[in-house]
Amino acid sequence: MNFLAHALLAGDAPPLIVGGVIGDWIKGPLPGVLPDDLAKGVALHRAIDSFAESHPAFRRSRSRISADRRRYAGVLVDVFYDHLLARNWAVVHHRPLDEYCEAVYRLINDRLKELPISSHPALTLMAREDWLTSYAQVEGIADVLARMSRRARQPNPLANGEQEFLADVDGFTSDFYAWLDDTREFCQLWLAE
Repeated sequence: MNFLAHALLAGDAPPLIVGGVIGDWIKGPLPGVLPDDLAKGVALHRAIDSFAESHPAFRRSRSRISADRRRYAGVLVDVFYDHLLARNWAVVHHRPLDEYCEAVYRLINDRLKELPISSHPALTLMAREDWLTSYAQVEGIADVLARMSRRARQPNPLANGEQEFLADVDGFTSDFYAWLDDTREFCQLWLAE
């Protein structure tokens, strides 16, 4: 769900960026159907997700979600963190957000034939609708959550989930920066191994 964060945390290597963004569409053992370089990006994606689940700031953010949406707290926090990342992009990256996102879409498109066909519609739509840049606005995350709510098999409270974020912007922001700093360090160590 936090595609922008996974792209950023992958660093500058194109296969790691592509693997990081597509990680939610890849199931099972690696490399599976992927080339080794993309599989490494998916492995990093999975390592980041595991690290996040146990990180104190991420857990604090999950606890900020109301009881009605608590079952979906991880998904909501992922989306909120991408919003905070996009909204404050100039603080974390030298390249303008729109240029960076266009480059990510190009990298994915260049490798699309090597990715599972089941991921193609969503990845194509992501680029066409510019999801990554849209995260910078609350309306963008509201749209993401509404789409996710409609796609789910079970009725769920994801639609209007942005209200959880708006109820405690400062708390989520503080958690996000603590998580981001530690996660960047974690990724550097992971990539060095």
